[in-house]
Amino acid sequence: MSSYIDLKFISDVSSRLEQFKQKGDYLFNFRCPHCGDSKKSKTKARAYFYRVKNDMFFKCHNCGLGQNLANFIKQIDPKLHEQFLLERYKGSAPTTQKPKFDFKPVKFQNDDVNVLDGLQPVSELTGDHPVARYVSNRQIPIEYHSKLYLCHKFMAFVNKVKPNTFSHTKGEHPRLIIPFYDEGGKVFAFQGRAFGDEQPKYLTIKLDEDKKKIYGLDKLNYQQHVHIVEGPFDSMFIENCVAAAGADLFMDRLEPANVTYIFDNEPRNKEIIKRMEQVIDKGYNIFIWPEHIQSKDVNDFILSGTSKSELASIISTNTFASLQAITKLSYYKKC
Repeated sequence: MSSYIDLKFISDVSSRLEQFKQKGDYLFNFRCPHCGDSKKSKTKARAYFYRVKNDMFFKCHNCGLGQNLANFIKQIDPKLHEQFLLERYKGSAPTTQKPKFDFKPVKFQNDDVNVLDGLQPVSELTGDHPVARYVSNRQIPIEYHSKLYLCHKFMAFVNKVKPNTFSHTKGEHPRLIIPFYDEGGKVFAFQGRAFGDEQPKYLTIKLDEDKKKIYGLDKLNYQQHVHIVEGPFDSMFIENCVAAAGADLFMDRLEPANVTYIFDNEPRNKEIIKRMEQVIDKGYNIFIWPEHIQSKDVNDFILSGTSKSELASIISTNTFASLQAITKLSYYKKC
């Protein structure tokens, strides 16, 4: 019932929100009425309504403001807010006293205490710490250091947040934790990257089985061209980019013409070639690595001395679609 009432009042307030669009059953996008969104571009819309369990929340990825739907409506229209409270709670509050409503703004990212509690952000490690050196040596942009975490006992940590994942903790080891945030800034999965010879090198743990393993949703702008790579590290060097970890390849709500897929540079990998063919067949754009580039992926290419601007130019020059993509791929897989 609460979701139905929330959607009803979102519909009522939608006419006051610029560029309001429905992106999914419980996902809506519009220009933020608090900060006004971009002053340079009137087409940018970085505010969202999204659902957590049975309740709807607001989050702006420009100004960072997050709040529940009640507080959002209160700031937009106090009278509508009163109607919302009456409708939302008229069937649940005691009739002998006036109901009290204690709406608190929703915290994002740092509110994931049950998931990330006890882990140390890389940004807080000393420069000579082995993990800090590892991240620095990978040339990971500094703005991501606060979103990467050191976990000393990975299996114990996983069993804490997702009980019974590992039947034992024999061979316990540390890993780098890469959290996956949804559009509202909530952790729904994370990837653990091994520092030693542990296999597999990357382990992805889903906390919400209903969501695809896509990294970078919290920063994605659906109004701009979207790039999709394979690994989270690769996505950190490309504008408006997400990583499709594992088999979660396609993002259904994106128009193919507005998407470019960038696979790892493995022309003899039959599985990757098959996935590239699927992307082309569905009408998406695809980046085909030039023959002279021997780097295995985007991060490796950056480590070879390529700048982010040079990378962007090479991607733009070597992105194809339709018949041209098929032709380019036929040459690529023979390399």
